[in-house]
Parts: sequence; C-alpha cells; structure tokens
Amino acid sequence: MMMVLQPEGLGEGQGPYGGHEYMEQEEDWDRDLLLDPAWEKQQRKTFTAWCNSHLRKAGTQIENIEEDFRNGLKLMLLLEVISGEGGLGGPDVLKDPQGRGAEAGLKGWPEVEGGRWGDGAWTSGSHMCWKDGLALCALIHRHRPDLIDYAKLRKDDPIGNLNTAFEVAEKYLDIPKMLDAEDIVNTPKPDEKAVMTYVSCFYHAFAGAEQAETAANRICKVLAVNQENEKLMEEYEKLASELLEWIRRTVPWLENRTSEPSMSAMQRKLEDFREYRRLHKPPRVQEKCQLEINFNTLQTKLRLSHRPAFMPSEGKLVSDIANAWRGLEQAEKGYEDWLLAEIRRLQRLQHLAEKFRQKASLHETWTRGKEDMLSQRDYESASLQEVRALLRRHEAFESDLAAHQDRVEQIAAIAQELNELDYHDAASVNSRCQAICDQWDSLGTLTQKRRDALERMEKLLETIDQLQLEFARRAAPFNNWLDGAVEDLQDVWLVHSTEETQSLITAHDQFKATLPEADRERGAILGIQGEIQKICQTYGLRPIISNPYISLTPQDITSKWDMVRKLVPSRDQTLQEELARQQANERLRRQFAAQANAIGPWIQGKVEEVGRLAVGLAGSLEEQMAGLRQQEQNIINYKSNVDRLEGDHQLLQESLVFDNKHTVYSMEHIRVGWEQLLTSIARTINEVENQVLTRDAKGLSQEQLNEFRASFNHFDRKRNGMMEPDDFRACLISMGYDLGEAEFARIMTMVDPNAAGVVTFQAFIDFMTRETAETDTAEQVIASFKILAGDKNYITGEQLRRELPSEQAEYCIRRMVAYTGPGAPAGALDYVAFSNALYGESDL
Repeated sequence: MMMVLQPEGLGEGQGPYGGHEYMEQEEDWDRDLLLDPAWEKQQRKTFTAWCNSHLRKAGTQIENIEEDFRNGLKLMLLLEVISGEGGLGGPDVLKDPQGRGAEAGLKGWPEVEGGRWGDGAWTSGSHMCWKDGLALCALIHRHRPDLIDYAKLRKDDPIGNLNTAFEVAEKYLDIPKMLDAEDIVNTPKPDEKAVMTYVSCFYHAFAGAEQAETAANRICKVLAVNQENEKLMEEYEKLASELLEWIRRTVPWLENRTSEPSMSAMQRKLEDFREYRRLHKPPRVQEKCQLEINFNTLQTKLRLSHRPAFMPSEGKLVSDIANAWRGLEQAEKGYEDWLLAEIRRLQRLQHLAEKFRQKASLHETWTRGKEDMLSQRDYESASLQEVRALLRRHEAFESDLAAHQDRVEQIAAIAQELNELDYHDAASVNSRCQAICDQWDSLGTLTQKRRDALERMEKLLETIDQLQLEFARRAAPFNNWLDGAVEDLQDVWLVHSTEETQSLITAHDQFKATLPEADRERGAILGIQGEIQKICQTYGLRPIISNPYISLTPQDITSKWDMVRKLVPSRDQTLQEELARQQANERLRRQFAAQANAIGPWIQGKVEEVGRLAVGLAGSLEEQMAGLRQQEQNIINYKSNVDRLEGDHQLLQESLVFDNKHTVYSMEHIRVGWEQLLTSIARTINEVENQVLTRDAKGLSQEQLNEFRASFNHFDRKRNGMMEPDDFRACLISMGYDLGEAEFARIMTMVDPNAAGVVTFQAFIDFMTRETAETDTAEQVIASFKILAGDKNYITGEQLRRELPSEQAEYCIRRMVAYTGPGAPAGALDYVAFSNALYGESDL
C-alpha cells in the first residue's frame, strides 16, 4: 500500500505549493518521482516514523506499513490517538490551530515566515532552504538555544548539520527521525511533502512548549508573592516572640520589691535599673516600632495581592504586644518609685541609727558608775557638814537626772521610729534601748533610796558650806548646758536644700551669740570656787580638796568650755561644706531644668508637627518621604541633647537629689515624649511607604493621589488623619455615590473591617482603587496549572519539576495534597485545591 502525501481538502490546482501554473511545471517531475524507488523508500520511511511518533503514545508501533495496517486495527488506533490529541489528521494533512492548510499553517509560523527561509520558500524551491541543515538547526536554536551552538555550524557541512538537527530533535524534543541526511543532500529536489511533515512536528512541539512556559511563568509569579508574604509572616512571628519573651523575663525583675538591708546594696539596684534604662530598653523600643512597621507593610502587601489579612498567632497581635509593653512600663515606673522610696527610707534609717548610737553612747557615758555612787553608804561616817553636803550633792544629781530624762525619751522615740521603718538591725537597737530604760528605772529607785537616807541624816547635821552649795547650784546647770552644747555641736543632720542648710547656719549663729553670756557665767562659777579657797586661806581652814555638794570641779568646767570653743569653728566649717554641697546640688537642679525646659517643649512641638504632617502631607509621595526623612534625621540629630539630659539626671540621682522645683519635666516625662516622637515619625513614614506600594501596585498617578488626599483632608474635620463614618458618607455623596443604608453598611465593612468607627487614609485609597486593580485570581492560576497538566485535573511531581524552576516546583509538591479523583495515577497531585488555598487562609 502506498499513500501520496497530499494536503486534505485541497482541489486540483489548489495545493499548498502554488496554483495551476506551478502544478503544470511540476507535473512531469512528480510523475517521475512516483516511478522513483528512492522516492518511494523515503515516503515509506517518513510515513512509518510519523505513525510511530503517535502510536508509541498508545504503547505500540509498526514495522511494515502494508503488513501492520492490513487488518485495520493499528490504523484505527492511530486515528484514535490523533483525534484524541487534536493535532494533525494524518501524514497527508498539515494544519495550524486556526484550520488553515499546510502551507498557510507553516508560513504563518513566525519562525518560518520571518527567518532565512522566509517569503517564497514554499512556493519556489522550499526543499532547497532545508538542504544545508542550517534552517533546521536555526529553528531548534530559536526555541532551545541550549541544545545547539549555532555559531559553530558550517554551511559546507550539510550532512553534519542535518544529522545534528535529527539527533537533537529525537533525543530532546521527542521528534522521531523521519528523513535521511544523505537523501536530502544528494537528491536534486528532496521530497517537499516529507520535509513538510517533519517540520510540522517542530511546530506542534514548540507551540505547546510556549503555552506551557506562559502558564509556568504565571504560577511562579503567584508562588513568589505567597513565599515572600510567608517569609514576612515568619519574621513577624519571630520578632514578636522575642520581644514578648524579653518582656516576660523583664517584668518579674521590675515587680520584685525585695528590699536590701544596706544603702550600698540598694544603690547597686538603682545602678542596675539605670543600666537597664540606658542600655537594655532602647533597642527593644526600636524593635517594637519596627514590629508595627513590618506588620503594616505586610498587611498592605496582602491587601494589594488580594490575600486575606495576616492574623498572628494567639497572643502576638500588635495590640497584645502594646498591652504587654504598657504592663512593662507600669512595672518599670512602680519599680523606680519603689527604689527611690527605699533609698530615702534607708537614708532616713541610717541617719536615725547614727543619732541613736550617738545619744545612747552619751547617755551610757553619763550613767557609767552612777549606780555604784548611789549605792554608797558614805553618809554613815560623815559629819553633819559632810552629810548636808552629801544631801545637796544628791539634790544636784537629781537635777542632773531630771535633765537627762529628755535624752532617755529621745532615745526611746528614735528606737520606736527605727522599728516602724523596719530597720534591719532593730534587734540590737531594741536590746540597747531596753538596757538603757532598765538602768534608768534602777537609777530612779536608787536615787529615791539615797535621798531618804540623807534626809534622815540631815536632822543630825547642821553645818553646811553655802559657797560650795552656791557653786554646786550654778555649776550643775551650767555643766548641763555645756553637755547640751557639746551634744548639739556634734549632732548630725539631714538636709535637702540650701534653705534647710542656711537654717542650720542661722541657728548656729544664734548659739554663738549666747557664748559671751555663757562666758560670764563660767567666770562667775569659777569665782565662787575662788571665794571658797580665799575663805579657807583667810580663816585657816584646811584646804577644800573637793566640793561635798557636787563632783564637778572647776577643771571640768574649764575642760568642757574649751571643748565647746573648739567645736564651734569645726561646726562652722562643716556647715559651710554642707552649704557648698547643697549649692552644687542646686546648680545641678538648675542645669537639668534649663535643658528639660527646652527639650520638653521641643519634643511636644515635634510630636504636634509630625501629627500635622500626617494629616496635611503635600507634594509627591517621594517629596513627602524626603521631607519626613529630613524630619526623622533632625530628630535623630537632636538625640544628643536627650543623652546630655540623661547624664545630668544621673548626676542628680548619684547626689541623692530627687526633687526639682525649677521644672515640671521629669526625666520620665522626657523619655516617654521621646519614645512617642520616634514612634510617631516612624508610623508616618510607614504610612507614606504603604501609599507608595499602593500607588505602584495599582498604577495611580501623583495627581490621583493628590486628589484622594485633598478629598480626604476636606472631610477629615478633626484633622487627625481619620474620617468618622458621617464624614466618609458625605465624601462619597460628594463624589456621586447613591448610598442607601445597606450599601453604606457594606462599604463600611470594607474600609473599617475591625469596626473601629474610623476610616484611615490607606483604607480610603484601597476603596477608591479596589475595582480598577489588576491582580491574579485563583481561577487564572488553576487555568495555568491545567495547561502544564496537559488539560488534566491533576498534575504530577515530574511535570512540576520539568515545567517550573526547582524552588517553585518543590514548594508546590510540599503543599499540594493527593488528587482523589477517578483514573488518577499514583503520585497525582490536586492543583485546584492548592490554587484555591493560595487565596485563602494562611498557614501561620
């Protein structure tokens, strides 16, 4: 059986190779070919190869046309395969996808029409353009430059060129070898129909590849968007987790109110807190701000690509982070207040403890030996004069004892206050105070017993020395005054201002003014003793070695007076040093206040200025961004002023200065304002960046953005960057929207999905540009996968790896579920469910 290759549906004189004239010119030559055995052999070989290129898809092939097609079974199978593919109708039919004839189909193919084998190739010796093999190699190189190095081919090696084309086509393009290079080169006029049949296989191979490439490109584009968004989601989750974990670890430390017993330990706690505020917290402030910016950018990208909004893991919403941050700052404020209060308490305790020890030591020194003295029975062998002296001496002691009552009460009061303030060594204070009180009671009892004994003896004794008595009466209070003066001059103080220090200096000056009068009293007392000695000398009495009425001697008075005179200038110097210290503290206060009074209003002004910029941005987005970046740089440059203020604040705290009447701005106010300013400028910049993303993604012009901004600002009555629902309704009506309640409610769910009661400028832009956006849809992605799958409802991993880049192919294979439809092979994947999931809820 022999079949002549003739295009289907073409009448006599209307073939794809010319009209009647051409046919007449070729008639004799064609007749000769029919009688040429070599031509018949070529036809048989070409047809057999063409049939096998289709039959092998059904798992069979033919060896001999006459024998294998004789019973018609394989011929019917061939027709079934061809009709099922929708391709060529047979070796004698060559059509393009629009139904044109063979010549029109191949001439309409740009690679044939515009190549070196262009116009006229098929109507005037088309067989000649394929003879040197360069045309076939160029055709392959046009679509698969990786298979043939066209620059190395030589025109004088036609057989080598043809064999290269045949081998590459069979090995890489699945096109069987239908021709022999020697037959084409050595035949004056190769069979045109055989060449056309072979070339038509390239047409179908490359046409399908281009369609698959287009589909693969669309899928890669969609997958790239999803992969980028998932990466941003993972980065948000990681950053949010780290920030929340840091807050979780930090808050218990700030909530720990365990007091330390010593001032140095509490000072270390305060230094640790300062280091936390100076070194550890600022980077976390930046992380929190960056987290909000990343979240807003991600939501904008999801919205622009018609993906659902990103919902972070439970507990990692921006609002959750903000709540945790507020809890951190509350704990931080409470911790700082507690620290300062504890330091003041310990400072007060330190002062009281020192005062207690000083007064207790003075009292214990005074009481030393008093019990033994009161227990003496010296009056039993004394004369009347001696007894009366003992009695007067005892009266002086009682006077001294009464004068010391205040000191004992002060000691007890200080001990009580130390207990109330939870002094760490209260046990030893209480023990010492109790010993003093017990001894005081014992002294009182012994004093009363001795008085009773002396009064009994007084009735027996009459003689008394009036001068000694006078000495005792005047020396005792003067001695007490001296003791009080010494105590006052050695007293410790706690002041917090120059005014308090000046008050101490004034009191000390008043004390010094009393010294001349005291000096005269001292002279009078010593004069009494001199009179006693004079009387003894005058009347020849035995020298009075001691005063029977008092143990105090003139030498004691002189010694204490000298001590008072020595302590006065020392007290002067100490007070002046304290005054200088308080004046230095005052200078620190004023220095801090001068800076704070400048920085505080500057920060507030910048916050208000950034707020106004957020509402009234003008010019192109790039100009707005440049202006905002300049503002941001100005703010960053101003940071050095805040750092200097932090240094002055630290000097104040190191000097234990916690008040400042010269300013209303505390360091905490400045820090909060500074953090608010940084957050405000960063959020405003992020808003403009999102507008740039929206503009570029939706193709908006600057004029359109300016119109949107002008409309938004006009109806933003409060000038806070947000329209209320009534303002938004008025804006829509002004633009010609016919709004009913139901329609407006529907629109509000679009622009205010969280029911916050406001419409932001970004939501307004999204609404105004929503219907004009051109984005990929799930349906478009499904259609692209269907092309790669050969029009099947499933796709295999092998197909994905062949048609897509490695990264995108593996991405699809990991996420696609198994296809469960009928007739699917093992390993089939469901690309429809995968495509719908791309536009549904995210995994994160």
